[in-house]
Amino acid sequence: MATYLLMHGGGMGGWTWKFMREILEAKGHKVYTPTFTGFGEREHLIGRDVGNETHVNDIVNVLKYEDLSDVILVAHSYAGTVAPGVLARAGNQITQVIYLDAIVPHAGERIGSLLGFAPEEELAGLDAMLDSGEGPIGSGVHEQQRAMAKEHPHMMDPDREKWLLDHLSDQPMRATCCVIPVGAESIKHPVDYIAAQNTIMTAMHARARELGWTVHDHPGDHAFNVGDPEGVCTIIEKIVS
Repeated sequence: MATYLLMHGGGMGGWTWKFMREILEAKGHKVYTPTFTGFGEREHLIGRDVGNETHVNDIVNVLKYEDLSDVILVAHSYAGTVAPGVLARAGNQITQVIYLDAIVPHAGERIGSLLGFAPEEELAGLDAMLDSGEGPIGSGVHEQQRAMAKEHPHMMDPDREKWLLDHLSDQPMRATCCVIPVGAESIKHPVDYIAAQNTIMTAMHARARELGWTVHDHPGDHAFNVGDPEGVCTIIEKIVS
């Protein structure tokens, strides 16, 4: 049986894998679903110094202290910016990488400008402000996602969508505006990318193809790990088998 380490997206937490974890564990797999510092049940740890480096450390330490090896690393959305750093430091413990409609960053980029949320100069200024101990601690991603869902409801049962939206928490501003030091272009492991059809990540799908990754299409939306856990798990198990 396989060992999975599932990394969540922005505004979420380990809780977001509830349904996929149940499916994979029922089939005998080991599943780890850590929450990044400042998110979910660790939201009380949010701070101006919490960014990419912190979240890479979060995962590297899980791999270390859980004595994990032969891990299949799964990254959803924001976690695509964390995966390259994890692989650079603990790649010997990971055998395969799967991106779930995730960000595919190049070294030196910032999430906010990469996704078109703010100009590069503005984000660099915010980064410097945070370094000085000033500026907003959170980025408001959770409220942004709730507002988007009002205009474009997720492709899932309304009760499940309510559960998803109710559980969202803020994302550290540092994670949104800091420079990503290790980019996806550095990944040497085999990578499969599962691309949602209804998503703002279309440009990331193109990047995945440019990097030579195998891309698998899914008819759902960006939250398909919650909206269609069965379908996503089926694709993952075909990739791993």
